[in-house]
Amino acid sequence: MNADGPPVWLLRDARLGLTGQLVDLLIEDGIITRLVGRSRGAGPGQLAADRTPQIVELDGRTVIPGLWDHHVHFDQWSLTSPWVDLAGAAGPSDVVALVRRRLASGAPEPDLPLVGYGYRDGLWAEPPHRSHLDAVSTDIPLVMASGDLHQAWLNTAALRRYGFPPDGVGIVREDAWYPVMDDIRRVPDSVLDGWVARAAAAAAARGVVGVVDFESGDNLTSWPRRCAATAPRLRVRAAVWPDRLEAAIARGLRTGDPLPGTGGTVTMGPLKVITDGSLNTRTAYCVDPYPGLEGTGRSHGVLIVPPVDLVPLMRRAWSNGIETAIHAIGDLATTLVLDAFEEVGALGAVEHAQLLSHADLPRFARLQVAASIQPEHALDDRDVADRYWAGRTGRSFPYRDLQLAGARLALGSDAPVAPLDPWISLAAAVSRSRDGREPWHPEQELDLATALAASTAVRRTEPRPDDVADLVVTELDLTTANPEDLRTAAVAGTMLGGEWTWRQGI
Repeated sequence: MNADGPPVWLLRDARLGLTGQLVDLLIEDGIITRLVGRSRGAGPGQLAADRTPQIVELDGRTVIPGLWDHHVHFDQWSLTSPWVDLAGAAGPSDVVALVRRRLASGAPEPDLPLVGYGYRDGLWAEPPHRSHLDAVSTDIPLVMASGDLHQAWLNTAALRRYGFPPDGVGIVREDAWYPVMDDIRRVPDSVLDGWVARAAAAAAARGVVGVVDFESGDNLTSWPRRCAATAPRLRVRAAVWPDRLEAAIARGLRTGDPLPGTGGTVTMGPLKVITDGSLNTRTAYCVDPYPGLEGTGRSHGVLIVPPVDLVPLMRRAWSNGIETAIHAIGDLATTLVLDAFEEVGALGAVEHAQLLSHADLPRFARLQVAASIQPEHALDDRDVADRYWAGRTGRSFPYRDLQLAGARLALGSDAPVAPLDPWISLAAAVSRSRDGREPWHPEQELDLATALAASTAVRRTEPRPDDVADLVVTELDLTTANPEDLRTAAVAGTMLGGEWTWRQGI
């Protein structure tokens, strides 16, 4: 590093985004100051700098703007590493076997539950029941969280621990589940911050330069604490939930404001509100009923925050300069959320937007409300959607329709529901397929340029002069890449404000 300031970098022989053009980039004080074309085999570009640059030969590797994940629950993503992985379970017996195997290697600390994560029971032939987990243990609390994090499956010991009747089915959903989730996430700050640092390093190794963090904890305290302990590898837009809205307003924080003590790396994000449930849990709020749930009182899903409560909450935030990010998965929930945006005049995003009415598509552009989407969910949920949204899947996960309607798209993962890896999201968006299966509703595929731009902060596929030097260097030639190549794209370098947060082979 130069003694008189941040490093000056000359990135030579870079392939520019989707154009394939060969360029040299000069980076000074964290800004791209020059970008000039060159020909393969030509001599070094003549990019003058006031200080001697450090030269990195890219040898035709591709350079794109830094990648963002626009929907992450970062603490939860970090916490899942020690949990039992249930993603491949095809029924209760699989879960029982996985939990037995984990317990055979050692029980959890006294008075702590054993936690599993990732089961999806929407298509199971046998529904989960408390008795399945009791067959493993009636003494150790067992908490199995679903893949969508909208319900959990508990044994008798866990039901007692959390104050539920011990003789029930053992499934707790939505509001009843959230206090349980808060408990299983409760670890010392020092431990959690270490896991977060490792997760941030792993994200940087996949080209991630920023996340929108929708964690339900005190993000406005935790991220400055982490920045004080170690140099961050990510930019963070830190959301608040309704219980912390007034504290943010009292501090005078508006969306986009840098948080003190973070060097501008962490900024105030939006207000996050969850208005309905999820598809896999059959709680997304829909116009049509779910097959088999007629007469249950929740056949159309669950409306968690109705308009009578949502509108004043959004108005309170917007009148104080805070945008809103509203979770809506079902078509009726999304209509009600767009109605609220229209009434309040607020800016922000609908998070998920998995099932939409045709009439709501143009409202996103007209209201300037972003559609924050998670393409991997379409592949996780395709079979569940075919069962529970039968006859409506042509308008589920309707990414191409949203694009054609002029909506501003923002891609993310919803980690830990899907991995925090933007290349996976890109592959899902442009192919609507994985694992060799036929594409699911391929008419809703996005082109790579649209998906890539929606995975950045600058909303472009190529860096430009005067951009902050948040960059990704990949071994993949994006001009010829196919979707499966995207899923496994090798990242050679990630740069945040002119500093490398990941570098391998260059």
